[in-house]
Amino acid sequence: MAIKTWSTPVETETTRTIPCALCGGEVFSPHLYCEGFFYVRCTRCGLVQMNPQPENDAVRQRYREGYGEDYLAYELANEAAFLRLQELALEDAGLDGIEKEIMRTNTAPPSVLDIGCATGALLATLRDRGWACTGAEISPSAEYARKRGLDVRDRVLEENEFPDASANAGFDLALASHLIEHLNDPASFVAEVHRILKPGGDFIVTTPNIDGFQARLFGGRWRSAIFDHLYLFSIKTLSRLLTEHGFAIERVRTWGGLAAGTAPAALKRIADKAAKRFGVGDVMLIRGKRKDMVTGPL
Repeated sequence: MAIKTWSTPVETETTRTIPCALCGGEVFSPHLYCEGFFYVRCTRCGLVQMNPQPENDAVRQRYREGYGEDYLAYELANEAAFLRLQELALEDAGLDGIEKEIMRTNTAPPSVLDIGCATGALLATLRDRGWACTGAEISPSAEYARKRGLDVRDRVLEENEFPDASANAGFDLALASHLIEHLNDPASFVAEVHRILKPGGDFIVTTPNIDGFQARLFGGRWRSAIFDHLYLFSIKTLSRLLTEHGFAIERVRTWGGLAAGTAPAALKRIADKAAKRFGVGDVMLIRGKRKDMVTGPL
C-alpha cells in the first residue's frame, strides 16, 4: 500500500538561524532545494537540517491548533498500514529478544514509552502482549488513544517530568517512530530519553534515511524532504547523536528500495531486497542501549 507522507502546507513562520544540532558547527553548505524551503548540510559533521528553522511554538501549533484535526484524520485513515509497518520494524529491531531478556530479570511487566504514539494502535498491541504502556502525543490523536484506555500524555516528552530512572523505576523500552526528524532540538530529546530509561534499557528510533537510494535518486523531490521534517539523518549522524548522549548502538536496519507506484512490482521487489541488504533503504531503524549495561551487538 502506498502511504502519502503527511506534511503541513509551506507557510511563512518566524524562523531563526541555529548552530548545528549535532556538533554545534555554524558553517553550512546548500544540500536540497524543495518547493518553498530548503535544507543545508553542516560542513563539520554532515547533518542535514532546515536552517533557518521555524520557532518551536510554530512547529507545535501545526499539530495542535493548526492542522491537528486534519492530522488525526490522516492517522486514522492510515492506521492499519502504519501499525503493520511498525510491527515489522520492531521485528527487525529484535523486540522478541528484548522482551525475553526483560522478563528473565524482572518480575513486573516490561514497560514501554511510545513517544509520538499517534492513535495508540501500537501501544494497544503491546498492551495485549503484556507490556505496561505509556504514550506521549501532542496532536488530537492523544485523546483518541486515551479512548482505548491507554495512558497517553498530551505534552512533549521533556514537559512530562517523568522521574529519573533506576533499577526499579523508569522505562525498559522507548520508541520514537518517525518523530525525531520533526523536533527542533533532537539532542535534548535523546538526552531526556536516556534519563528516563532504566539501566540497560533500549531506545528504538525509526526515521527517513538521507543516505538511502531514494533520497539520492530524487533529491529535493524525495518524499521525506517535506516542510515538517526539520532534520534528515543518516546512519552516521543519528548514530553519533545517540552515542554522544549515552547509548551504545546495538542494531541498525534499513528498508525500502523504491516507493510503491514508482516502478513495476517485480523491479520494486528487487530494489527493496537490495536496499535492505546493502543498508541503503529509504527508512532506517537504530536501536541503542543505555550504556549502564551494554551487552554488545546482536
